[in-house]
Amino acid sequence: MIGYYVHHQGKGHLHRARCIAQRTRTPLTGLSSLPRPDDWDGDWIRLPLDTGADTAAADPTAHGRLHWVPRHHAGLRSRMAAVADWIERTAPALLVSDVSVEVAVLARLMGVPVVVSAMRGDRSDPAHRLAYDLADALLAPWPAALPESDWPQEWRAKAQHTGAFSRHDGRPRPDTGPRPEGSATGREVLLLLGAGGAEVTEADLRTAAEATPGWNWTVLGGPGDWSDDPWPLLCRADVVVTHAGQNAVAECAAARTPAVIVPQSRPHGEQHATARALAAGGLATVRDHWPEPRDWPGVLDEAVRTGGQRWDLWAPGDGAERAARLLDRLASPDPRTGPDGHADPVPTSGAGGSGTCASR
Repeated sequence: MIGYYVHHQGKGHLHRARCIAQRTRTPLTGLSSLPRPDDWDGDWIRLPLDTGADTAAADPTAHGRLHWVPRHHAGLRSRMAAVADWIERTAPALLVSDVSVEVAVLARLMGVPVVVSAMRGDRSDPAHRLAYDLADALLAPWPAALPESDWPQEWRAKAQHTGAFSRHDGRPRPDTGPRPEGSATGREVLLLLGAGGAEVTEADLRTAAEATPGWNWTVLGGPGDWSDDPWPLLCRADVVVTHAGQNAVAECAAARTPAVIVPQSRPHGEQHATARALAAGGLATVRDHWPEPRDWPGVLDEAVRTGGQRWDLWAPGDGAERAARLLDRLASPDPRTGPDGHADPVPTSGAGGSGTCASR
C-alpha cells in the first residue's frame, strides 16, 4: 500500500496524483482535504482542514523549523491524528507527500519511507531541508537537463527527474473547428490563470487586449470562466499566456503550444525559478512581470517565433509512467523490482515515449 498526500491549494497537486494513481500497480490511498475525485480507484481519506477560526494560535512555525504547526490548533491535531491512524491501521510501504513537510515528517517518524514531491525555488529553509533530507527519493517533475543548480549533492543523488507530466499527455488533438467570430486575423491567445490565485487584474487583461487588436483573447480562471477541460482551447490557441506553476506549464507543454510565461509571486520564488529554467532552455517566451500594453504585440510575436517544438524536452510524454514506476519500485519488498517481482527500472528523464493521463 502507498499513501499519497495531496495538498488542497490549487489543482496541480491533485492532477499529478490522479495521473500517477492511474499508472501504479501498487494500491494507492489518497489523503487530502479535497473531495475524492470521481476517477480515483483506491481508498481516499478525507482529512480535516488545519485552517479556520483558531489559526491565530501561537508559534505556527515551531520557532522557524516547520511551516504550519500552530499550538493548540484543533484542526491540525485532528488532521495529523487521521494520518497517523491510517498509517497505524494499514502499515503502508511508502508515503508520497505532495506537498507537506509536516506530513512527510510524521510518516517518517512512524517508520514509513517517504517520497517528497520536489519544487523549484529556494528550499534552503530549515523545514524544506528537513523534508528533503529525510526523503528516500525526491520526485522532480522537470527534466534533468534543466536542474536546480543550488541543490546540495545529496538531494541531486536521490532526485528522480521524470520530466513534467499532465493529465493531457498522449491525448489526441481535437478538431478545434472554426475560429470564433470577431477574430480579424484568426490568431488566438488563451490566458490560462488556473485556480491557485493570480495577480492579473481585469484592467491588465483589458489593456493587453486593446493593444493587440489582431488577436482574440480567451480567459480561463481569474476574471474569466473556469473549465474543467481546457484541452480544446490549449490546442486551438496560437499562443498561451500563463503563470509558471508546474501544472500550467505542463499543460502548455502537452499541447506543444507556444507560450508566454509570466511568473507569479509564490513562497520560495518557485515560479520565478521555473521561469528561469524555461528561458534557459529556450522553451517559452518569459517575462518577469506583466508586460506594458505597448509591449504585448512584440511579446506575442516572439512567442510565435519561439514555437512549441522544444516542449518535448520539458515534458517527454511519459512522466507519470516514470513516477509510477518509481513508487512501485520503492514500495516493493525488494526495491530492485516492482510489486510483481520483476525488474522495473525507472528510465532517466529525456527518453521518448508517451501515454495518457486523461480522466477515465
